[in-house]
Amino acid sequence: MRALAEMLRGVRDSRALSAKRDIAGTVAALGYQAGDAIALGDDCAAIPDGDGYLLFASEGFQDAFVRAMPWFAGYCGVMVNASDVAAMGGRPIAVVDTLWGERAESAAPVLHGLRDGARAYGIPVVGGHTNLGSMHCSLSVAILGRARRLLTSFDARPGEVLLAAIDLRGQWHDPYPFWDASSGLGARGDIGRLRAGLEVLPAIAEAGLSRAAKDISMAGILGTALMLAECSRIGITIDLEAIPRPGGAPMERWLGAFPSYGYLLTADPADADAIIARFLARGIAAAIIGACDGSRRLDVVRDGARETFWDLAREPLIGCTP
Repeated sequence: MRALAEMLRGVRDSRALSAKRDIAGTVAALGYQAGDAIALGDDCAAIPDGDGYLLFASEGFQDAFVRAMPWFAGYCGVMVNASDVAAMGGRPIAVVDTLWGERAESAAPVLHGLRDGARAYGIPVVGGHTNLGSMHCSLSVAILGRARRLLTSFDARPGEVLLAAIDLRGQWHDPYPFWDASSGLGARGDIGRLRAGLEVLPAIAEAGLSRAAKDISMAGILGTALMLAECSRIGITIDLEAIPRPGGAPMERWLGAFPSYGYLLTADPADADAIIARFLARGIAAAIIGACDGSRRLDVVRDGARETFWDLAREPLIGCTP
């Protein structure tokens, strides 16, 4: 039990999860209130539009990352946004970017990564803003998508099971905690795998198999589950050994990993097998990893030991509870 508690403490105190606390201050500064037209806390803003929804999301990348891995930063600008759209049951439509660079030569690899990501995922870059001659090198990418039927962070319910779907056919992108099952596929001519994988999520939504899902973010599996629980006002118990994991990956490192393709979904237990089958048909590992309840705690079990990772009734994380 002590080993489990110490491992969870390391995950809870990680920089990636701590950064999610910043969301609460932003939400408060914006004056958000439950019942506002567009709920905050989802992977995208869902804007009612005709018989469906427009989805709008953006991601920003720190200077250090852009400088260290400029091509990969550009590629990630498309990859992570496309994943956010899929997490809400949508299909991406278009991408725009905002780039600050010191000169054209240093900006070129970032733009090449953005171009290659757009080609791999089949999403056109339709515009943006470029500022060269800047004192820093930063990137922000936004994406527009559309969903016929939503998956949200607000619709998980007690009595449902929690599923994880993760593409394990990748490798670590050192020194960062990225499990990369995406960026090498374009060079190998296997871009069809990327697009088919994203299509699984809207198909699940449109079949009515799930109402709630979330892209596994830099906060890792537990942090993502925590945000889902907070927005839905539920509790979740997760069995660590049930989480799909690459062979040889240490548990603590995997819990803090950001997979290029990774989702959490909730569903009625009777629909779980159908959901899992859709992912397995695409070569994506999927399994039931936990259960939803009304406790508002995120509890973790492993080898007979049980620990509370976070009690949302005592301490919110992102401040987006309805």
